[in-house]
Amino acid sequence: MKIKQFLAIRYIRAKIKLLSLLSNRRAAEEAFRLFSTPLKQPPASIPAAFNYAEPLYIKLYGLKVKGFRWNKDKPVKVLILHGFSSSAYKFHHYVAPLIEKGYEVLAFDAPAHGGSAGKTINALEYGKLIEVIIRTFGPVNGFIAHSFGGIALSLALEKSPHDQNTKVVLIAPATETTSAIDAAFKMLDIENKNVREAFENIIKEKSGHPSKWFSIKRAMQHIKASTLWIHDEEDDITPLSDALKVKELNLPNVQFYITQGLGHRRIYRDKTVKKRVIDFL
Repeated sequence: MKIKQFLAIRYIRAKIKLLSLLSNRRAAEEAFRLFSTPLKQPPASIPAAFNYAEPLYIKLYGLKVKGFRWNKDKPVKVLILHGFSSSAYKFHHYVAPLIEKGYEVLAFDAPAHGGSAGKTINALEYGKLIEVIIRTFGPVNGFIAHSFGGIALSLALEKSPHDQNTKVVLIAPATETTSAIDAAFKMLDIENKNVREAFENIIKEKSGHPSKWFSIKRAMQHIKASTLWIHDEEDDITPLSDALKVKELNLPNVQFYITQGLGHRRIYRDKTVKKRVIDFL
């Protein structure tokens, strides 16, 4: 961990503990704001594939969301969805192989990411963006979703037309939101159960659902799409243990590919994984 990150976490821990002495609700609100705020990434150099992409824009909750399109008007369309604190640029190496297959390719920066406006994002908002993309530029025949993009996609597909011919690739998806919250509270050293209860109340107030509802395991039981689920044994962000609980359901439309030694971020850049994804789509 870099020294700036270490100092920032220490400051945040102290701030939330102080707020909890004044009000559990205020401490929970600050924790929720942090949970929904992506880390600022340094400006990335533009990958070559994006130099010839058609720029797209969508308005979502009053925010301008930036997107990209390649190979317009092809009969098969694939949408690429990045994870938390990431961007469409990170998946540039999937563009050319998909174009070679004759597919139209779409990619968007979620609100508060990349070239899109906004400061915060949650799974419902990201899911809503996906719904809008499908309605505006679809129908979409295939999806590649990493991490946070996976839970957002699962929520969107529950509401969007699709069938068994739809192809979905989930790469290290954020399977259970409760696990992500547990990890965040552990990192911030929040042990106050009243703050956690207030945090849960905020989620319920904003969405109408408890945090456990935001679960790919729950959503996958309502999704018909043919799905390839790729996860690494050493993923320290989205634990394999959550994915294995889905595997135990033996859903007929879901196949698993478990890797070793790739972790959470290298996995989608791995050449073998990329080939598996392209072949599946």
